[in-house]
Amino acid sequence: MRRKRKLKKKVWGVMVFIVVVIIGAIILTMVNKKPSYSNNHEEEKITDFKNMEVSRVNEYAKKNNLEVKTNYIYSDDVKKDVVIESLLNDNILEITVSKGSIPLTEFQEKGVNELGKVPIMMYHQIIDTEPKYIGGNVDKDGYSRTSDAFLKDLEFYYEKGYRMVRLKDYIDGEINVPIGYSPIVLTFDDGNANNFKVIGKDSDGNLEFDPKSAIGILESIKKKYPDYGVTATFFLNAELCNQKEYNEDIMKWLIKNGYDIGNHTTTHPDFTKISTEKTKEVVGKMYQKLESIIPDDYLKIVALPFGSPYKKSHANYAYILKGDYEGYQYETEAALRVGWESEVSPFDKTFDKTFLKRCRAYDNNGVDFDIEMNFKLLEKNRFISDGDSSIITIKESDKGKLVESSKEIVTY
Repeated sequence: MRRKRKLKKKVWGVMVFIVVVIIGAIILTMVNKKPSYSNNHEEEKITDFKNMEVSRVNEYAKKNNLEVKTNYIYSDDVKKDVVIESLLNDNILEITVSKGSIPLTEFQEKGVNELGKVPIMMYHQIIDTEPKYIGGNVDKDGYSRTSDAFLKDLEFYYEKGYRMVRLKDYIDGEINVPIGYSPIVLTFDDGNANNFKVIGKDSDGNLEFDPKSAIGILESIKKKYPDYGVTATFFLNAELCNQKEYNEDIMKWLIKNGYDIGNHTTTHPDFTKISTEKTKEVVGKMYQKLESIIPDDYLKIVALPFGSPYKKSHANYAYILKGDYEGYQYETEAALRVGWESEVSPFDKTFDKTFLKRCRAYDNNGVDFDIEMNFKLLEKNRFISDGDSSIITIKESDKGKLVESSKEIVTY
């Protein structure tokens, strides 16, 4: 009996020893656990990122699979690249980050003026020939320009401090050019073959353009001046690019390479001489055609043939903007006139995207709103960018001209 009791005690002793060893091992593991766990655990609890460096926020977001949406604004109170506000919703983190103090001195020095005028240049044919009239004009009215003159035009705009922007971006007020520079918009009407003359395809099946065509020249300028933002909008009729074999390929190439396509109606009519039903047909049918080739990739913008009708009060005008053609409903966002001078800023109270003026790109000895005259006029009041499309910078004295906007407004 005594022997059994001793054995029992011995077993209990072993068991107690084993339990003690196990508990000791657990405690030791917890003590020696790497501090990175506690750091990560602590990071997972972060919900407010205010006053954190944006680089640290981005690093945290990457580790924790968060999508970051960043909005930058100027702040005199918060240092540059530091978070001002944050909002975490599920795996989406929205942060507002400081860009530092507003550089008012630089704005003044560069004459920033985002209520200045913007030239929308109107071109038609670009012909590889010698000029027959004044300057680079091929025709009497200056609607056709020589290839050499067009190249010189682009060099002139660049040297004058203009940078190209898409027509849609101008209309939307998303003008993204460097501080101190001015936006310019290029448009081409009629889909003339010499705008994008295809001379064949290379061994890989890529289109090759005549270097003297509008696209050939634009692409050469794009290589020469990478900061120019080369782009243009081509307004087409029913014959599209007037190269039956390549029409669809050209259109898709344009979209892929940073150009835009708009509606110039199917038959190029004078809207003052056709019926309401015909108006709906030539506009709606052209939209249908574009939709069938480049769905959702064309602009819902109409370049008015001959600039007609010349008043928005004309009975047909409402049907240029909105209508129904054989059950197909269309809506036009903006319309371009033939015009004669630069258009106002999209931030100006008088801005009307449904009736925009364009400058005829021609030579006329500095009169009748030719290129020379228009750019002289622009020297007095041209749109000069603050370099930030998220804010509107104007002179304090111009506040009364400013349209209501959700963008940050800076005055000096």
